[in-house]
Amino acid sequence: MSAEEKNIQEELKAQEQKAIDKLKELKATVSEDDNVPVGTLTLRKILGGDFLSAELVRHNIWLLVLIVFFTVVYVAIRYQCQQDLIQIDKMETRLKDAKYRALSSSSTLTERCRESQVLKILKQNADSLLKPSDQPPYIIYVPEKSFLSTDDE
Repeated sequence: MSAEEKNIQEELKAQEQKAIDKLKELKATVSEDDNVPVGTLTLRKILGGDFLSAELVRHNIWLLVLIVFFTVVYVAIRYQCQQDLIQIDKMETRLKDAKYRALSSSSTLTERCRESQVLKILKQNADSLLKPSDQPPYIIYVPEKSFLSTDDE
């Protein structure tokens, strides 16, 4: 080897050593835990998405996902509850209508079944064989022993 080649090799080793030293210095000054100072928070940064790359958001992304999830669940449950309340109101209205119709039918039936009304209808229909009785009703006594029992055998 000549002297010139030795000088070139020494120069290369010196440059390599300088590069390694610079790399070590750079690694010592830079770490992943560096807090990058965030400037003022503006609407343009939020709409542009710069806010989402901030370290605060990156560290709390799962919390934000959880908050969004609970918000969606809350809205869905509230919507379903409102739909149920609307359905309950409709059913209550139908129930009131049915009760009023039943009360009206019961009233009409009670009126038509009164003795005076029945007698009035019988008088109007002269061809009917039904007549009011002239004799008062009487009680039929039934002995205590039943005809269906088989104790007599």
